[in-house]
Amino acid sequence: MCLSGLYRVAATTLLLAHAVPTPSLADTIEAALARAYQGNPQLNAQRALVRSTDENVAQALAGYRPKAAVTTSAGEQYTDFNSTSGPGSSPVKIIRTEHNGFDPPRSAGLTVTQTLFNGNQTANKTRVAESQVSGAREALRVLEETVLLGAATVYMDYLRDAAILEVQRSNVRVLEQTLRQTRDRYNVGTVTPTDVAQSEAQLAAGKTQELTAQANVTTTRANFRRIIGNEPVALAPGSPVDRFLPRNVNASIELTFIENPNVSAAMYGIDVNFLQVKINEGALLPTLNLVTSVQQAYEQTLTTYRSFGASTVAQVSAPIYQGGAEYSLIRQSKESLAQQRLNLETVRDQARANTVTAWGQLEAGKAQVVSAEAQVAASEIALTGVRQEASAGQRTTLDVLNAQQALVNARVALVTAQHDRVVASYAVLSAVGRLTPQVLHLPTTTYDASVHYQQVRDSWYGVQTPDGR
Repeated sequence: MCLSGLYRVAATTLLLAHAVPTPSLADTIEAALARAYQGNPQLNAQRALVRSTDENVAQALAGYRPKAAVTTSAGEQYTDFNSTSGPGSSPVKIIRTEHNGFDPPRSAGLTVTQTLFNGNQTANKTRVAESQVSGAREALRVLEETVLLGAATVYMDYLRDAAILEVQRSNVRVLEQTLRQTRDRYNVGTVTPTDVAQSEAQLAAGKTQELTAQANVTTTRANFRRIIGNEPVALAPGSPVDRFLPRNVNASIELTFIENPNVSAAMYGIDVNFLQVKINEGALLPTLNLVTSVQQAYEQTLTTYRSFGASTVAQVSAPIYQGGAEYSLIRQSKESLAQQRLNLETVRDQARANTVTAWGQLEAGKAQVVSAEAQVAASEIALTGVRQEASAGQRTTLDVLNAQQALVNARVALVTAQHDRVVASYAVLSAVGRLTPQVLHLPTTTYDASVHYQQVRDSWYGVQTPDGR
């Protein structure tokens, strides 16, 4: 095989056949994303956080329910007292009675308290908890998109680094063959020792580049396992997801304001802060409770063996002044609400900037692929021409080596451009908020956060989680 032929072999690998020795067993980017979606520990930890946040609603709803408490007591007491009694208001004879001795008092009571009105604090706390759940779900979406984008990126990183390693290995093989040919020509006196030294230097540089490429592959392999969960084996080529993208940058910006989870989370944050103002204002209103109690007691005194009591009372408590702290909380929560509204504008601006940036990188990536392909084609022709001219004595060995290195650089540039092109398409999809398993049609079951929410929302009792823990 001629020297330029080795480069053509390397060119066909790039991000394609290089990593797919057995197509039937090839791993695809969709399957890798599905594994990351299901098994990424950071993502699973965030799902657990959302499930924990679901319990806020159950805790808030508890304010609507009655509270019951049982009180029992038992013990032993000693009593010593005198009592006096006499007829009428001016007794002619006073009777003194002495009481002393031990008795075992014991009692049991039940108290049930039902809040009837507390300034709508329970209703507003429930709405706050529901908004917190919605915000937590949006935060989960943010992390899902981050993990999926990271998985797509590291998948393409490995393809890129593996392809660059193959290009560098092919380059070393070419340089070794070039060095052998240069030495043969030196032995017959057609070149000088300088030509041999130049070939040796270029070969040493090529081996250094190969070692660097090998180190990059090792690093990427470790990141692949960290994000996706397994070692990369027989990876199929990745392709852009342009078919899922909006038609232009303006449509992408409009979609960003609607579907980007960061924007949605900031909106729910406004709801939480607004309702917190209402909760703090509710603390200034009266509270109405209905209290029912029943008590059975025995031998509370030496002269009373048994007593029973039951009552139902309405209790109204109206705050008048508690030092001003409640007013400070209201003012503070209003400032927090204003801050959250301003934060929403910041999040929207940042989301828009991310979308425009990602779209620009996508457009640049498309142009870079075309340019890199043209560069590779021109470098191949240039290398062939330089070698032919060198055979005719019109070019030096250094010219050949420079042309070879130019082709290697063009190959690396093409591999990198192909990588950037695919990653940029995923980045745009993430920026607009649509990098989800549903949109990508990943072969996996989508995590539904509402299932756990419905399981615990109206739970009145129980310490086990829905999964049995």
